[in-house]
Amino acid sequence: MNKFSVLFYLLIATSLNVFAEEDKATYINENRYEVKEINPVQFSETPKNIILFIGDGMGISHLTAAYTANGGNLYMQYLRHIGLITTHSANNYVTDSAAGGSAIATGQKVTDGTVALDQDGIAIPTILQISDQHGKATGLVATSSITHATPASFIAHQPSRNMKEEIAEDFLKTDIDIFIGGGLQHFTQREDGRDLTIDLKEKGYSVFTCLDEATELTTGPAAIFTAPRHNSIYHERGDMLPRATKKAIQVLSQNENGFFMMIEGSQIDWGGHNNDTGYIVGEMLDMDRAVGVALEFAAKNGETLVIVTSDHETGGMALHGGNYEKGSVTAGYTSGNHTGSMVPVMAFGPGAEEFIGIYDNTDLFYKMINLFGF
Repeated sequence: MNKFSVLFYLLIATSLNVFAEEDKATYINENRYEVKEINPVQFSETPKNIILFIGDGMGISHLTAAYTANGGNLYMQYLRHIGLITTHSANNYVTDSAAGGSAIATGQKVTDGTVALDQDGIAIPTILQISDQHGKATGLVATSSITHATPASFIAHQPSRNMKEEIAEDFLKTDIDIFIGGGLQHFTQREDGRDLTIDLKEKGYSVFTCLDEATELTTGPAAIFTAPRHNSIYHERGDMLPRATKKAIQVLSQNENGFFMMIEGSQIDWGGHNNDTGYIVGEMLDMDRAVGVALEFAAKNGETLVIVTSDHETGGMALHGGNYEKGSVTAGYTSGNHTGSMVPVMAFGPGAEEFIGIYDNTDLFYKMINLFGF
């Protein structure tokens, strides 16, 4: 191949890459949804229940993009007590999800890749485990594998987020009332040959391999696996996250002592890694509809605090253009990875005022602990 041919093919390849990047930069939302009015009853002084949403990778630009794409309306706009948190880990200015999730779950900084273990390798109790010890029902929901870094941070204690089978085994060590997400293979197709779903059943769990199987479920404990590994992207999995949120609330609200639940919009992060505006916005809007389900419950219940936050920002996303009427967003990116930017915290319900201001991600743990009165 001569020099001219090489140059020609390089130009073609570069052009195709530019077009591909432009395709991922701009997104037009063709499926806007109506945001129902949320009219809360009188709130109690302190919450009996906490529903914590973590939009993995969600930064201010991700939130703005979703707001624009849905025509200037989100359920999240009802969370009017707003703050910002710093996200660095114990050993890095730019955290990973395991350390970011662990900081929120335990109130302590850990090193990147570590799941709720301190610097000496000692397990740190999580808000979920402490809630369980105080008689509250507990739950986890994720659009990733349920053994992925963020949900794992609330129930597991492992030196590496990559130890999926060990993390799955940790689910047997805490009496969590319901968990919903992907990752069935980490429970059933294991190197040690064990089938942990058998162990779960022996502990009294109802085990399902899709949400449709659990339609009649009203009480826990229950494990609902929605995929062998991770769930599909937002437009392929449908309304899995809003439905899972509703089902988990239905089960957990049976406990007279209240409940704690963490719900992760896992794949916002993956859209950020891909610098894919449509992926980000689609996942953001999917989580927002799940937030809507939680807010409808909280508004009627009066004893439920809903918090929406993030473990870190992904992509260095910046908005270069948009149109509310068209639901269009154009973005640029500074990174294919996480960044060190502050991320938002938004709250609704009893105790929401505690989340205003600028503080560290570890403070979220202590705010929730104090509001629960533990």
